[in-house]
Amino acid sequence: MIEMVIEQRRRDLGGGFEVGRVLPIAKRRMVGPFVFFDHMGPLDLAPGVDRSLDVRPHPHIGLSTVTYLFAGEVMHRDSLGYEQAIRPQEVNWMTAGRGITHSERLERARLQGDHLHGVQAWVALPTEHEETAPSFSNYSGSDLPQWNEAGVVGQLIAGSAYGLTASATTHSPLFYAHLNMARGATAEIPGGHRERALYIATGAVELDGKRYEAGKMLVLASIASRVLALDQSSVMVLGGEAVGERYTYWNFVSSSKDRLAQAASDWKAGRMKLPDADNVEFIPLPDGPMPTFR
Repeated sequence: MIEMVIEQRRRDLGGGFEVGRVLPIAKRRMVGPFVFFDHMGPLDLAPGVDRSLDVRPHPHIGLSTVTYLFAGEVMHRDSLGYEQAIRPQEVNWMTAGRGITHSERLERARLQGDHLHGVQAWVALPTEHEETAPSFSNYSGSDLPQWNEAGVVGQLIAGSAYGLTASATTHSPLFYAHLNMARGATAEIPGGHRERALYIATGAVELDGKRYEAGKMLVLASIASRVLALDQSSVMVLGGEAVGERYTYWNFVSSSKDRLAQAASDWKAGRMKLPDADNVEFIPLPDGPMPTFR
């Protein structure tokens, strides 16, 4: 059963780099611990692409960012000293905890051009882990279990599903997987969690007898479901247990409004360390007073 259909909304991150923003929306702030979901591209980038499309250094608290690419390459640098390119079917998992800064640069595109396509999700940390020490890991190969059955090539990004467990360290029960589905193939959407969703990155699928096109997230009831691919389709399935109410401001997520205000003050005052390998520029705090927290 489908509880809600969420349409992506186009957002310009600066310099013409558009994403499809899916979560959050006013009527649905989270799915399990997933508090943010952006669909990047698909975007063809010519050699010499302008640096304005890069995501300059910026801060996070209270969450883990989960970056997964279908195509292209992005260079990650952070305040812990990590410098890691992410490539297709890999995962960059960065836990902000009490605070981290990072940048995401299109360096390969500048040299030779690129075709960029992927998803970045944010996973809210449970209250007892919101101030954990920041960390970063890149996962590939056997860290991300794969299967190939009846027209479905699957890759588990995080958590446990389909009888498999991925290597990423998670702080609450969840699952997150990529299903590459041939036309006519069907796949189970994992159950066992109160909150689940399916996002159609490419193609079209049928669920509960109705057709849904790319760019839509289907928020599901907790009962088991199966999805049918009407075309060659790339689908993300995700869900998990709720972690409680969360407030968001800019790149910060917290169960405490005061903590968000402190993070904003720290960034504005320059008290959050920039990446050593990318410390010449940064994204400033948005102008104007802090909004009423949602």
